[in-house]
Amino acid sequence: MKKKRHEVILRIIETNSIFTQTELMEKLNEEGFETTQATISRDIKDLRLIKKPDKYGRSCYTVDKSDNTEISGKFNSVFSHSVISSDSAGNMLVVKCYTGMANAACAALDNMDFEGVVGTLAGDDTIFVLCRNIDTAETIKAEINKMIG
Repeated sequence: MKKKRHEVILRIIETNSIFTQTELMEKLNEEGFETTQATISRDIKDLRLIKKPDKYGRSCYTVDKSDNTEISGKFNSVFSHSVISSDSAGNMLVVKCYTGMANAACAALDNMDFEGVVGTLAGDDTIFVLCRNIDTAETIKAEINKMIG
């Protein structure tokens, strides 16, 4: 639901000039998403939306594209330098890391926003990933193995 709402928010701000959280909430309601101001506020933060002047000088929401690729690159670097291997069993995935690196690698993994991840848990050298189904676990395992070479 959150991912779908985020997709709709991005579409709304791309096709409309949205100046306030209230306007965004109203547009989401029109799209069938009943939300609260607190949810909108979290979504804005999660999506890294910022306000920039439109052609008339009014501040409206837009996606902050200035550092997304830099941040993504840093997460990928931390992850690929911390992880040793990954393996799956059913809808669960275990990621082995160098000692002391699992927390940082897990934070990077969380920020990669893999669809179908229910949650992650990091220890000192191991990350546990609970996926919605076996296919998701296998897909993420393949992506991780590609990233670590």
